[in-house]
Amino acid sequence: MSTLDTLAPADGAPTAGRPRTKSQGGGFARYLLVRFLLIFPTIFILVTLVFFLMRTTGDPITARLGDHATPAEIAAARAAAGFDRPIFVQYFEYLGKIAVLDFGTTITNNRPVFEVLTTYGPATFELVFYSLIIAFAVGIPLGLAAAYFRDKAPDAFFRVLAIFWYAIPIFFAGLLLKLVFAVWLKWLPVAGRASVGAELQMQVLPNKTGFYTIDAIMTGNPAVLGDVLAHAVLPSVALGLLTAGIFLRLVRTNVIGTLSTDYVDAARSRGVAESRLLRKHAYRPALIPIITVIGLQIALLLSGAVLTETTFEWKGLGFILAEFLESRDFVAVQGIVVLLAIIVALTNFIVDIIAAFIDPRVRY
Repeated sequence: MSTLDTLAPADGAPTAGRPRTKSQGGGFARYLLVRFLLIFPTIFILVTLVFFLMRTTGDPITARLGDHATPAEIAAARAAAGFDRPIFVQYFEYLGKIAVLDFGTTITNNRPVFEVLTTYGPATFELVFYSLIIAFAVGIPLGLAAAYFRDKAPDAFFRVLAIFWYAIPIFFAGLLLKLVFAVWLKWLPVAGRASVGAELQMQVLPNKTGFYTIDAIMTGNPAVLGDVLAHAVLPSVALGLLTAGIFLRLVRTNVIGTLSTDYVDAARSRGVAESRLLRKHAYRPALIPIITVIGLQIALLLSGAVLTETTFEWKGLGFILAEFLESRDFVAVQGIVVLLAIIVALTNFIVDIIAAFIDPRVRY
């Protein structure tokens, strides 16, 4: 089946200029309902796995109090934290709290987990946003170029590059970028989200958001915004190239498929230039699979944020999650994982809606 056939609307699917029938609207509503309801078992399974797996890593009370604590002190601390009760009692109590968005209090410093999420969450979301921009800006043009030079030297180079980006460990890529651009060339900052002077200017804002880009704009100082963006370059590139390699391969494959269809061959026989065929006929269909996998890439970027933020001392959820994992803080880790699970599930839901509008057949 050609790509033209694939892009053609299925029987009964709405097309531009054709009014949507009642049955089609009902099919779309059922599709949205099913996709929305799938969010809850996804989060439930992940919360359950994290809850029980974390308790196989050791006792967080003993880790916090240290080796010099007496058995009586450990027992009292366990009772105060509720860890002396049966594990299933703790599990169902935790599910009840999650249902009302009560993520509990951290074991290590008695800080509300919700406060941890609101403090460190903006940094991670900002990093993921910039990383997606890098992935789109690099992966899509190179994927088009690889398809244009199919089976030639540039195509082989781009394919190897995509594999390299996907295979290289994020922390190693981050260290290389820091070594070259921060240490040797001294073009960019080596770590952090902003310099001390820029952070001081943003901290005095009355309505600061935690998103440094927005806060830097609110200061009205271009130097602060430039400082924030300069600090974001290296971690965003380190994390974004991981997804750029995936986008490159997807775009290349789909563009090649589109350029092999009958209607493109007909246009080519009429003397249409290959570059025009690439822009007019192959570009848009190649973007459809990218839209459908964005949800999965969000999950990949969030998981990669742990190593990226640790490497660049980017104080987001990944950075603080690594610290909580080291101290075996069950409550904090569970709260962060639940938030990330909700974000990934909602992102996939939104992507599914967009994909249903682009290709109505996905909801039948």
